[in-house]
Amino acid sequence: MLQNKIYLSFIKEILKTFFVILFGLSLIAWTVRAVNFLDLIVESGYSISTYFQYSLLNLFGILTKFIPLAFLLSLMIFIVKQIQEKEFLILWTSGVKKIKIINLFFFISIFVLIFYLIFSTFITPLSLNESRKIIRQNNFNSLIPTIRAQQFSDSFKGFTFIVEKRSKNNIENVFIHDNSNTLKNLTSNEKDNVATTISAKSGLVEEKKMILFNGQIVTSKKDNKKNEIIKFEQLNINLENLQTGTITQPKLQETSTLKLIQCINNSFKENVGNCGESAKKEITTVLNRRILLPLYIPIVALLCSFLLIKTKKRKNFFLNKYSLFTLSFLILLYAELIVRYTGISKVIAILFFISPIVLIPIIYISLIYKLSKESIYK
Repeated sequence: MLQNKIYLSFIKEILKTFFVILFGLSLIAWTVRAVNFLDLIVESGYSISTYFQYSLLNLFGILTKFIPLAFLLSLMIFIVKQIQEKEFLILWTSGVKKIKIINLFFFISIFVLIFYLIFSTFITPLSLNESRKIIRQNNFNSLIPTIRAQQFSDSFKGFTFIVEKRSKNNIENVFIHDNSNTLKNLTSNEKDNVATTISAKSGLVEEKKMILFNGQIVTSKKDNKKNEIIKFEQLNINLENLQTGTITQPKLQETSTLKLIQCINNSFKENVGNCGESAKKEITTVLNRRILLPLYIPIVALLCSFLLIKTKKRKNFFLNKYSLFTLSFLILLYAELIVRYTGISKVIAILFFISPIVLIPIIYISLIYKLSKESIYK
């Protein structure tokens, strides 16, 4: 009963440290990413609420990437702390077998593995897909943030403009070029595809509207060399139909795991969304990252367990906390690097898959062997 309470206390402490480190690292990375997302407001004119919703949903994509590292740090911190405070020594003298603690670490790693799988296969793709849906369903909110003096703005598809001066909503020397037929209602023939160019001495910007003064409209049909020129003193332009250049279609990372598996089962014969023959390699990589990469987490738990081994030499280079942390980190780095090429080479894909299957029993057997030799050093 006492041992069970001790094990439960260990589990709580390790997981508590794990979640603190995980959310700490994720928040730091998310803050940096959120700064980049400000382009949604500045470049594309989306509202602040859309920006915050999109940014918060992307937190789940960042969180998943830090799970292996957070587990390594939490387990290493726990073991080192217990060794320094002689907590483990009390356990050993009370008759607790080291293999039981090692099994406990392995059990916790399985829990973290399942936690990783749930996020990587279900929660993260769903949240990223929802973030993309928000961008797709909410068009830009205002032109004002996209207007910068003496800088071309091409945030909208087929629509480019530049102003020489800007003071709040007032603009001067405006030049607009439209290839998207957004301004086709300004031409004499709305049915034809035309390129429209507008120049004006001054103007006002109000959300999705422009009011221009003293200028001219030049329209030219794409199959005709003749231009139509119309001068105006005041021109009101409604730009609600503008489409931003922001990607609205879900990427593979934002596509559900079930759909990606269905793509593979159909042998990529059906080109539905991102599922096509051309995406075969990338889909394989994405699935390996979601499903197989978590298998490397138990390796970290077993490597950290070597810190429990008592050696004849007090300072063993291969069994100290620095070398074991470095080795565990290199294993995670190896997994992260090699998974990127699993869609390119079948050999690399097989190597990526069998590595944890081979390493886990080898490391576990090595631990048992080391424990059996401990009596020699007493």
